[in-house]
Amino acid sequence: MNDLMAGLTVGVVALSLCIGLGIAAGVTPAAGLYTGIIGGFLVSALGGSRVQIGGPAGAFVGLVALLGLQLGLPALLVCTMMAGVILFLMGAFKLGSIIKFIPQPVTMGFTCGIAITIMSTQVRSFFGLQLAVEPAEFLPKMLALAKAFPTVDWHTVVLGIVSLFVIVRWPVTWGRRVPGSIVAVIIGMLMVSLLHWPVETIGSKYHGIPQGLPKFALPLVNWRMLADLIVPAFTIAMMGSIESLLSAVVADGLIDDRHDSNQELMAQGVANFVVPFFGGIPVSGVIARTAMNIRCGAASPVAGIIHALFLLMVLLVAAPLAADIPLVSLAAVLLIVALRMGEWDEFRLMARRPQGDVLVFLTTFALTVCFDLTKAVGIGMILAAGLFVKRVAETTQVQAMTGDQGEPGHEQIKNLPSDVVVYRVFGALLFGAADKLDTVLRRAGGGVNVIILHMTAVTSMDTTALDRLEDLQEKLHRHGRHLILCGPHTQPYFMMEKAGFLDVVGADNVVGDIDAAVARAKVLSAAQK
Repeated sequence: MNDLMAGLTVGVVALSLCIGLGIAAGVTPAAGLYTGIIGGFLVSALGGSRVQIGGPAGAFVGLVALLGLQLGLPALLVCTMMAGVILFLMGAFKLGSIIKFIPQPVTMGFTCGIAITIMSTQVRSFFGLQLAVEPAEFLPKMLALAKAFPTVDWHTVVLGIVSLFVIVRWPVTWGRRVPGSIVAVIIGMLMVSLLHWPVETIGSKYHGIPQGLPKFALPLVNWRMLADLIVPAFTIAMMGSIESLLSAVVADGLIDDRHDSNQELMAQGVANFVVPFFGGIPVSGVIARTAMNIRCGAASPVAGIIHALFLLMVLLVAAPLAADIPLVSLAAVLLIVALRMGEWDEFRLMARRPQGDVLVFLTTFALTVCFDLTKAVGIGMILAAGLFVKRVAETTQVQAMTGDQGEPGHEQIKNLPSDVVVYRVFGALLFGAADKLDTVLRRAGGGVNVIILHMTAVTSMDTTALDRLEDLQEKLHRHGRHLILCGPHTQPYFMMEKAGFLDVVGADNVVGDIDAAVARAKVLSAAQK
């Protein structure tokens, strides 16, 4: 019974969101509804989370609208199918943990950017502006809307304000059974009908929603365009995986469960591959509807399936009524959705964040708003990776320890010959930090005959660092001097062994601890004299 009531409640909420997101994405209201029905059913039936709700998501609005305008609807459908294949393969190859590698500044940046994008798509409907062509790009869109602002329709604005007021002020306890968004839509329909206001509706703009089952049709594939669709398809797949797995993680916290991330990705892949055959748009798990599903008592996938069946019944029985829904009421619903999905506290907390994280966040946010998610996520990840390398490099240290004067906090080296120097290395020796070994190279001259690299605290190494060590060994060997490696282990040891570097250094010059290294250095030092 709990699953039944939860599914019906979420279905009521999803009704306005599916229609509104379909309109916001630049397709038809029916396309959004088909996505909620088919995608929602498949995600619940096949997914790895017991309470996940699938359907059209605000995260895709800007990208779908842009792709539809640039490439056309057939290419968008093919692109969604390709994204479905990518998602399925990600799950099949156990890449469900990929979400762990998306830095928080990137996810926060594109989440806020998507929220602004959704808001920008609703300005025209909320103010009833007369605009022949609305550009998909943000800056041209804002310029066109500003020029069209003198055409504002005050009937539309008043109805929009009323809708916003109803959604915001609707009691939370009532909203668990009758969502404020649905009440706002019904009030909007009544006001337009009773007052005869000339407000744009689904019927006047889209000729309503076709009643009956969605029709199966093969998307038209232009094989010459497939190469151009790989990048946007990959972006849709990445966005779908992030949104879905984030939603599943939130659901786990609310019901004290653990989802199967790989199964969830495969289910998302199937949904995104199947939905385009019925004219639908990209599918993902959605946090808000999933959270409401849990709050209403859902305990199994049955609730999500009932939510999809409810939408199907509305399509079969009550589709003609949707023609009277005012677009401005749907715009109010999406404005509230956008406001609630944005991580706005991130702007307030920027002064407390590290400057590098703030740069990544603002860059991802700006690119999401002004351009598209492909550039935003790609460049955001590149910046985050560069920031990660910089931070790793800063933690890596190469300290000289000679004679009885050890570095403060470290062991002192006793009875060390004057022509022997010890360098203790801490941290990861990766390409961003390998230049610190140049200090050793520069000091390898003079009266130094033996260099000991104390590597016990080296956690990892890459080929750049290995190349620096090979340079050091070659220079020392050329001048008749020696290199001793002290305490290399795990990844650095196996990497040097595989590359043959340990053989070049010599088995006698690879030792386990500092005492053995000093003893070996004394032997080599004596042989030099």
